[in-house]
Amino acid sequence: MPDADLNLLTALNALLSEGNVAKAAERMGLSESAMSRTLARLREATGDQLLVRAGRAMVPTPHAQSLRDRVKELVQESHAVLQPASASFDPRTLQRLFTVRANDGFIEAFAHQLVARIAQEAPGVRLRFAPKPDKDVRPLREGLIDLDVGVLGDSGPEVRIQALYRDRFVAAVRQGHPLLTEAGLTPQRYAACDHVVTSRHGRSAGPVDDALAAMGLVRHAAVVVPSFSTALSIAAETDLVALIPSSYFEHLRARGTLCSFALPMPTDQITVSQMWHPRLDRDPAHKWLRGIVLEVCRPKWAEVTAEANTKADE
Repeated sequence: MPDADLNLLTALNALLSEGNVAKAAERMGLSESAMSRTLARLREATGDQLLVRAGRAMVPTPHAQSLRDRVKELVQESHAVLQPASASFDPRTLQRLFTVRANDGFIEAFAHQLVARIAQEAPGVRLRFAPKPDKDVRPLREGLIDLDVGVLGDSGPEVRIQALYRDRFVAAVRQGHPLLTEAGLTPQRYAACDHVVTSRHGRSAGPVDDALAAMGLVRHAAVVVPSFSTALSIAAETDLVALIPSSYFEHLRARGTLCSFALPMPTDQITVSQMWHPRLDRDPAHKWLRGIVLEVCRPKWAEVTAEANTKADE
């Protein structure tokens, strides 16, 4: 019926559950007379008496008995529909594929932890890590990716941003490299080496070169590669010096063929953030994923912050 009052379903559920007008009225927060009028409307709408008197009690008609379970389910479903989406969210029952765009440094450092946490909390969730050739916001806008992790670029005014952790660049060289001798590490000795530079766009200069230029120094980029893993494989077999995020190198220490050291000149820390489109802001599953990423990454923020404070005190 186009003019049906769906509020009657809740009243009918109370009447069929209680089998008593007075108790149904108390359950609904109505007076007994108001509930009696509601019962009359229900009888008119269904064409059935629903509850009939049997001595001092009331008993359901056969039609009312056939409706009881259906009405209860309908009321429960309607309440669930009108609740905030997060109220019924359970990651254990979630079946979903999330695509996260990130560079190889983040994937090497944190992917294993994310996979373990997600497998524990939501076994039906799958992760797909997509390459990050640039900082174009279009994949977020078009729904091609769910999360974009990296250093903030030209994200657009509508994109949501949350800082995950601070990182810093360190130099990586093979064991026994001349820079590791007792002569000591200076900006001049660092700049005098040949370097392997990582750049997705083939650029040979960056913030480190700006820091060296302020000291009147220039480094020589002998080779430019698109990934940190390639830079490290070259550094492990040559005297070239690689520049990589500290968080990335820490995951590789077990390999034992490389050593890292802090740069001999001051450089700014970098802030790695997660970014998403506002249409996913209140999505319970996406909100849960963002929480997992934040929890996995935040210890790195505390670690780098504590290290920076220690250096400041020194």
